Amino acid sequence: MGQSTRPPLARCNAYTGNMRKSFLPICLLVVGLAGCKTQPKIDYTALDQSGMWSTNLAQIKKMNVSGAEVAELTKLKRAGASDDLCLSLLKAARAHNHEFSSGDSVIELSSAGYSDAQILEMAQADKLDSLSADAVMLKLIGLSNSTVQIVIQRREQGLPTLTSAQIGRLKNIGESEKKILDVIYQGMSDQQAEAYVARLESARNHSHTEFVRNRGRRPR
Repeated sequence: MGQSTRPPLARCNAYTGNMRKSFLPICLLVVGLAGCKTQPKIDYTALDQSGMWSTNLAQIKKMNVSGAEVAELTKLKRAGASDDLCLSLLKAARAHNHEFSSGDSVIELSSAGYSDAQILEMAQADKLDSLSADAVMLKLIGLSNSTVQIVIQRREQGLPTLTSAQIGRLKNIGESEKKILDVIYQGMSDQQAEAYVARLESARNHSHTEFVRNRGRRPR
């Protein structure tokens, strides 16, 4: 008579409920462990040893950077970039919802003589990689800083302008920077600009041929 009089179904339900309560913490533990595996620990040693101040390194850690981003920032620091530039470039990339991966472009621009402010301006326009090669070429062509700035700003704004190759060709045939800027401000399409430059080159070559012909040997 001391045995339980609870029906079998009630005892089964109670057992099932107890099992569910015991199983829930186990599931949460498994999920937690799985989450830890998907977030590898980031090694900041190289960035720390590159000379970055501890306060700035602490800011970077709070931004949940990836290992690849740490490598890019370390590359910049070793190339002589300031902490402020590194942080600003990282924030600019975050503002455009992607990781910072343009270390090489930044180094090339800096080596060509671009200031931190100019480099950051390109980053804020999200055009570091797309502009870097052309921007370096503009410096090599020998344009003044003011003209280079105008060309770069037009490209950042998506306005039509001449390519660095077309500007170089105009320089080669003796066009002044003022004339080149006048052409740029006309807002020609790529096709129109190419036709314009080719026409000037053809005219220059033709005039040179006429000069040589007129200076030829006189008939006896």
